[in-house]
Amino acid sequence: MDWPKPDSDHLIVTSAEMECLEKLLISQGMPVESLMEKVGLGMRNWILKRSDILKNGVVFLVGPGHNGGDGLVLARELFLLGFQVSLWCPFLLKKPLTIKHFEYCKWLGIQILERPPEASCDSLWIEALFGIGQDRSLPDEISTLLKARDESQPGRLISLDVPAGICSDTGKSLAKSAAKASFTLTVGLVKQGLIQDLALPYVGKLVRVDFGIPQIVLDQKHSKNHLRVMSDDLKHISWPHPSKELDKYHRGRVLVLAGSDQYKGAASLALKGALASGVGSTSAFLDNSIANDLWQVLPEVVVSCAFRNLDDCFTNLKKTFASSNLNRFDSVLIGPGFLPAKNSWTEFGQILEDFSGLLVVDADALNGISLSEEGWKWIRRREGPTWITPHPQEFSRLFPDLKNLVPLEAASKAAIRTSAGVLLKGAHSVIASPSGSVWQLGQTSSLVARTGLGDVLAGFLAGIGAVGVALKPKCLNCDLLAAAAFLHAEVASNYTEGSNASSICTSLEKITRRIQERKCIQRYI
Repeated sequence: MDWPKPDSDHLIVTSAEMECLEKLLISQGMPVESLMEKVGLGMRNWILKRSDILKNGVVFLVGPGHNGGDGLVLARELFLLGFQVSLWCPFLLKKPLTIKHFEYCKWLGIQILERPPEASCDSLWIEALFGIGQDRSLPDEISTLLKARDESQPGRLISLDVPAGICSDTGKSLAKSAAKASFTLTVGLVKQGLIQDLALPYVGKLVRVDFGIPQIVLDQKHSKNHLRVMSDDLKHISWPHPSKELDKYHRGRVLVLAGSDQYKGAASLALKGALASGVGSTSAFLDNSIANDLWQVLPEVVVSCAFRNLDDCFTNLKKTFASSNLNRFDSVLIGPGFLPAKNSWTEFGQILEDFSGLLVVDADALNGISLSEEGWKWIRRREGPTWITPHPQEFSRLFPDLKNLVPLEAASKAAIRTSAGVLLKGAHSVIASPSGSVWQLGQTSSLVARTGLGDVLAGFLAGIGAVGVALKPKCLNCDLLAAAAFLHAEVASNYTEGSNASSICTSLEKITRRIQERKCIQRYI
């Protein structure tokens, strides 16, 4: 895995992995007191850059363990800077270091609340109740208070490390009402639960508070790389760069099977996505209702085969593939708006099984595989590389035994068992490689969830995949799948001149060209 760098900004860990890392540092001589101090001071520095949020004072909800201790260090520092600070400790403090910090805060004169704070008060709340490793429901008193706070003062709560009531491994809420934070200041490395779709309403904006983990420790610790991909990673995106002397057929050839009489637009958008990738040659097998007028809107596309219905499509496919070598294409996309009959995948599979190029399987083609007798096992028998792009419902149909796993784990297991690249779509999509590498998009926008963007993505993946195969036939890997999915999401999230699928295609094509020309793109979207 070459992109992005597996460093503190990008690594995603479970709570057990984070605890092991901290224990390693402590075993090598890092005092626990110093670690807590560094964390608290890092949080202070972040908050002071936004000191206007403290103008009405701040109430700390202090838990019994080291998460509460981190909060007490922060409370002490803000108090010493002149801010109005009060503490509420709903539990008996357990950790000796936390008790020491509490006693010192009390000696300094920080107000200690005997009763729960008023949920409607104007003060900022900083929640430092539990942190990582939560595995049980919150007490009713806490859950009720957090719900009342969110209803009366939404956006006026910051959580330290992990919001109270949220599992740091799965992102699931463990409570009737978990803490809903405007910001979560997570400590050390990002916990995988915090970037799962389930956790997004509770985490708010995620901020990593560094305490100086040596890179050598990260290199030694991680046998697996689960990486978070963020906007800044555009600067070093992994991308194929065709040489200037190559003709169109050596810049990648993609074949698209998409659309139907019911979903004509899906074919058009998938083809636009393929063209946006910069692929050298784009061909299509299309329903007659689409093919007849395509030249007027997408004259760059070669219609290699047109058909009247599914039966006619399959007959034509057999004839076409018998008379021409399918392996002249570097990639084939099948699925967007393409509605195979219930038991038709076996026949399609026989045609595509021996194709040595990249096969990108999307949408209803995935459902066709799910309904087939072999199911996902067919993917494993493919001659060439395969990328699949399910959304959660399609994934559940294809891998029913994996549907309850965290997306990171589910996608990884699916990739390993099928030997395929897996793009499990969501607000924070996951990309998994058969080698065990996993990427998860770490930022999102509600603008990305719009009709047609999945069709564009499928076409774009097939197009850039064809470029990758053409340049390095034996070296295609899932770094490119991750990079292409990331670029599509970034453009869809940040393009300011429109958010529909056609607008995103236009921007995607411009950005891809700039990447291939090795020009700066960081501020171009």
